[in-house]
Amino acid sequence: MVKKSLLIFIILSYLSTISFADIELGSTLQPINQTNKWNSPNNTFSLGFIPIPSSSSTPLYTVAITFSGIPIWKAGGDSGIVDSNSRFEFLQNGNLRLINSSSRVLWESNTANRGVTIATLDNSGNLALRNGSSAVIWSSFDNPTDTIVSGQTFTTAQTLKSGPYSFNLTKSGNLTLRWKTDTLYWNPGLNSSINTNLTAPSLSLSDTGILQLSDGTLESSVRVAYSSDFGETTDFFRFLRLDSDGNLRMYSSVGGNGNATERWAAVVDQCLVYGWCGNMGVCSYNDTSPVCGCASRNFELVDPNDSRKGCKRKSGITNCTSSLTMMELDNTMFLTYQPELSSQLFYAGTAGCKSNCLKDTTCIASTSLADGTGICYYKTTTFVSGYHSPTVPSISYVKICGAVELNPPPSALTAAESSKPFKIRGWVVGVLVLVTLVAVVLLEGGLWFWCCRNSPKFNSLSAQYALLEYASGAPVQFSFSDLHSSTKGFKEKLGSGGFGTVYKGVLANRSVVAVKQLEGIEQGERQFRMEVATISSTHHLNLVRLVGFCSEGRHRLLVYEFMKNGSLDSFIFAVEGNSGKLLNWEARFNIALGTAKGFTYLHEECRDCIVHCDIKPENILLDDNYNAKVSDFGLSKLINPKDHRRTMTSVRGTRGYLAPEWVANLPITSKSDVYSYGMVLLEIVSGQRNFDVSEETGWKKFSMWAYEEFEKGNIFSIVDKRLSENELDMDQVLRAVQVSFWCIQEQPSQRPTMGKVVQMLEGIIEIERPPIPKATAVAPVGGMTMNISDSIIASSAIPTSAPAPSSTSSSFRFSRDATSI
Repeated sequence: MVKKSLLIFIILSYLSTISFADIELGSTLQPINQTNKWNSPNNTFSLGFIPIPSSSSTPLYTVAITFSGIPIWKAGGDSGIVDSNSRFEFLQNGNLRLINSSSRVLWESNTANRGVTIATLDNSGNLALRNGSSAVIWSSFDNPTDTIVSGQTFTTAQTLKSGPYSFNLTKSGNLTLRWKTDTLYWNPGLNSSINTNLTAPSLSLSDTGILQLSDGTLESSVRVAYSSDFGETTDFFRFLRLDSDGNLRMYSSVGGNGNATERWAAVVDQCLVYGWCGNMGVCSYNDTSPVCGCASRNFELVDPNDSRKGCKRKSGITNCTSSLTMMELDNTMFLTYQPELSSQLFYAGTAGCKSNCLKDTTCIASTSLADGTGICYYKTTTFVSGYHSPTVPSISYVKICGAVELNPPPSALTAAESSKPFKIRGWVVGVLVLVTLVAVVLLEGGLWFWCCRNSPKFNSLSAQYALLEYASGAPVQFSFSDLHSSTKGFKEKLGSGGFGTVYKGVLANRSVVAVKQLEGIEQGERQFRMEVATISSTHHLNLVRLVGFCSEGRHRLLVYEFMKNGSLDSFIFAVEGNSGKLLNWEARFNIALGTAKGFTYLHEECRDCIVHCDIKPENILLDDNYNAKVSDFGLSKLINPKDHRRTMTSVRGTRGYLAPEWVANLPITSKSDVYSYGMVLLEIVSGQRNFDVSEETGWKKFSMWAYEEFEKGNIFSIVDKRLSENELDMDQVLRAVQVSFWCIQEQPSQRPTMGKVVQMLEGIIEIERPPIPKATAVAPVGGMTMNISDSIIASSAIPTSAPAPSSTSSSFRFSRDATSI
């Protein structure tokens, strides 16, 4: 029995020794002998010198562990670049080092005299230095450079580096990308459903393409990201790499062919990577690829052969006094991340953002956000990173000395083209070609005008090019083919409503957008474009931003920013399958308040009052942080510009949200929106459709039943029973309920303005007890059921003499009955 156990031990010991290749003390590698490499037992991985691309006439190399030519670890990282007379040595004292042709040590393992007797490269790609007991003294997996592979664990003590960029895992579980160790430009963390304090988090990449976070306090690993080929495992090699452009990407290689395909990227928009175009460089897109350039001809490339090294002023601003000015850059932002985000943020508005920076000697540039927040970022550091795109909602300013010298958009020139001087012959050829083209266009245009000037189609056709006067604030004009391509043939449907169907799309700069195909447009081309220009000029934190439009023949499309979390209805109504989308009370109240602020802006703060006409939860969208953004505003005027009173057949609203004046054929005003908002507010509180009837409500319309419960003081019976009693702020709940009943008063004059609604919700003004909404009848209209007021009579404004119950009045019972959850 003892002999058998001894035999098994010897066999296992032997197998353990052949699971990795032994590299003996005194071994050396040199670039001049490319075939001399240290290989893993299955020859999948190898360690040796590999050539690197270089503009230098001298060949350059680095020592790397590679998988079919794909480097996964480099000795010394970016600092380990050497010439052909260098050496990689495994010394007799157990130290592993890289020395250049001048015998200077560029990198070493610092394992001298620590008992190292052998080095091994195993079949997972890990290089390990071991002592006589086979214990690992040092390993490449514990000291990564820019890559981690499947089977490797990445901890908070480790860092991936590539040039000025670094990737780390924090103790709280956040993944961070930084520029020069301080500027934090990517920082996702655990989602809100994970409520625990991590002790020793670690990151790993699975064979199936999942980037996952593990910790002793977690019941199971948290999935951070998925590869686009997730689930494929046959002959797949996967790795996560911090590339030289500052982006963290997941790759997969099939069959050991040496080719790697990108499957996931941390920063979707490359232009949002800080410093990618160097100091004073501006990133933009040429077709689908990001390119770097300078803001204007007042700047020039630092290195004409490499636009990523940034730009410099042709004339300095230090000693410039009288001619110092701020050059304006539309649709441009200077990236501002932590720690600048907290120290350089001001509320100055567009004009103040420009003038204040000009006066401040420490400010060299500034960015004003055009989203209604009035936020301005000052750039007082010596490094400025710019981003230009037609979809960027901001205006930036940069100090220059002398007159502004504009140049073509950065995306129009490559680095090589922008550095080439024009030759005289080129100018001559260009002028001749231009003159010829102009002559041909004028000739054909003249003939066409002469033949077609009396055609009835002439005016509508030429109107497609007639909005130049609105160009200063106009949205981006897309062609139908562009939007057809970006939506993959209108494949992924996000939703539909009275104004059209919405599809998901991805623009050339990888921005995700929502594309709405409008239906029932009755306006001419020019009027349509004018209304679109009006919509695009409305900027507010709680409004969905219009990115652009398309108007080609019968095609009318609008392009909006994409809202990741979709519409409000999927979060507040108890529908089978969305139990995981329940919003807590704090989120609901913030959404209600944000929505009210958005409508206040449309009704009271725009140059012309914009009435929405179709307020419902489906038109309230939520961004990544569950902030409310109103969509479809301004579209009602696009549908029927001449019919301001709206007949029965022209109603585009939604059952249950329409104010009585719609059906009574009375003028539609902003108070009609207030009525619809009141219905939505009641739904936010209750989690039920206001027009639903059930046995619980005595087969009454929910809004009427809710008022009866309010009169009895049963506030909790109105509140969504899925909400925990402990999380409710009863002062906010009572304010919201009372405001909703004021908003749904039958008489428009009794309803508050949206500005007053905001004040009521915030508790700035006292809310008086609302009267009962007038009883309504139900009648069929145009194939659908609508709520029609028994009578529409004149009434006074919101009463000021009626007694107002305190929000903490004892007449309201703040406890659930036995049937409540």
